[in-house]
Amino acid sequence: MILILDFGSQYSQLIARKVRSFSVYCQILPFDTSVAEIRGLAPGGIILSGGPASVREKGSPKIDRRLLTLPRAESQAAGFPTVPILGLCYGMQLLVHLLGGEVKPQSHSEYGRAMLRHNSSDPLLRGVPKRDTVWMSHNDAAVRLPSEWRALAGTGGCSQAVARHRKLPLYGLQFHPEVHHTSHGGQILRNFVFNVCGASADWKMADYIEQTVTETRARLDAARGARIVCAVSGGVDSTVLAVLMHRAASGRCLPIFVDNGVLRANEAQIVMRNFHDRLGFDVKMINAGSRFLRALRGITDPEQKRRIIGREFVNIFFRKLRPNDFLAQGTLYPDVIESVNVRGPSATIKTHHNRVPEILALMKQNRVIEPLRELFKDEVRQLGLQLGIPRDVLWRQPFPGPGLAVRILGEITKGRLDILRLADAIVIEEIRAAGLYEKLWQSFAVLLPVKAVGVMGDSRTYANVVAVRAVESVDAMTADFARLPWDVLARIASRIINEAPGVNRVVYDVSSKPPSTIEWE
Repeated sequence: MILILDFGSQYSQLIARKVRSFSVYCQILPFDTSVAEIRGLAPGGIILSGGPASVREKGSPKIDRRLLTLPRAESQAAGFPTVPILGLCYGMQLLVHLLGGEVKPQSHSEYGRAMLRHNSSDPLLRGVPKRDTVWMSHNDAAVRLPSEWRALAGTGGCSQAVARHRKLPLYGLQFHPEVHHTSHGGQILRNFVFNVCGASADWKMADYIEQTVTETRARLDAARGARIVCAVSGGVDSTVLAVLMHRAASGRCLPIFVDNGVLRANEAQIVMRNFHDRLGFDVKMINAGSRFLRALRGITDPEQKRRIIGREFVNIFFRKLRPNDFLAQGTLYPDVIESVNVRGPSATIKTHHNRVPEILALMKQNRVIEPLRELFKDEVRQLGLQLGIPRDVLWRQPFPGPGLAVRILGEITKGRLDILRLADAIVIEEIRAAGLYEKLWQSFAVLLPVKAVGVMGDSRTYANVVAVRAVESVDAMTADFARLPWDVLARIASRIINEAPGVNRVVYDVSSKPPSTIEWE
């Protein structure tokens, strides 16, 4: 196995996803996990994640120095006698700092793409072009390596972007190989996992299903008479969750779908039909649209919207929960890492509706089941295929839990919802007609809280502005805006202005993540 020690990076689980894609088992633990516990796991290699701290700050997260010379298990006798370690960004800076090198802030930060140059035959860089694009996200950097280290590669802004210990299997990368925008980042991680650590490719998604089913049944058996109340939205995540829970405990699983009043056009009918006709079991539908809209009346702050929606969901589901029942949610890792600190000291980006105080309290009681929380969307889709879910259901574009509430900037009213539903339906229809739907991560409309002057029928108008957002991504941790064909954008804009009442202007969002997020709120 490969062990990842988390220092609070937004990308920690992305490292795990990459390693799992090699069919190698990996596990994420907090950075301060004891040496004894790590030794007991007998890892074949350790990866130190990035993080928001600076090694120069007092109290910044550190590892026990004994990990740097941790003996390998007898079964791993081949190769290095100590466990190989790869430090990424903060992880590299920490290795350099612990071994006597110097880390300082740079005169200018590096965020985004950089050109890596190397002329090394080291196993870590095998198959990596001599000039290659990497993704940087740092202010601090190693300005002086420890005496036992040597640089393997550099960029224009960081001369020691790749370095290693001359004798021990200790490596450092200043960039992020785990993100999609590092062209050969997967190759570098593969080299570390196989060439340096000597790992075996023997882990499969079917193992994940078997493990989840076994663990779920064990939790139910331990709680006599308990059921699983399964929160279903009809999206990819909750659909896979419902099928997985149905397989684990069909007779003790109660799937519930809540129409919260901020769904897309015809969403409720599509969800109910898919479960009954195509997945072979029914879900209970609760129509609570008026309740949610009353609670959201006059609210403009996006964080407050999320909290209100999360709380209303909780109130509805809690009415169905018996004292020892479990609540199952389709939360994915990107949702978790952006909302709360999971294993390391990560920064909160936005509150997720599945992480309101009531849910957190239920989690402390060990009554929340989230079997997908370690996975990314592409892995969930693989899981869904293994479970026999139809492809077109699995490849529905992601839709946020708070629904259109976070795509209407400003106050949510019935009139504004009607406008956005129509505009959003037009975007999806045209994207499908152009054969682009499955090629995009998401494509949708956003109703802005501004108005613009226009001319319609020789008369002045002062009407709403709709933004169109379309992005390409692999895992939602990073995303690029899609370069949609001009004729597709033109049709979308023309139809929205002509068919959505009260709209006279359409704009296209050309920002990427980071620095933006995919959703506007």
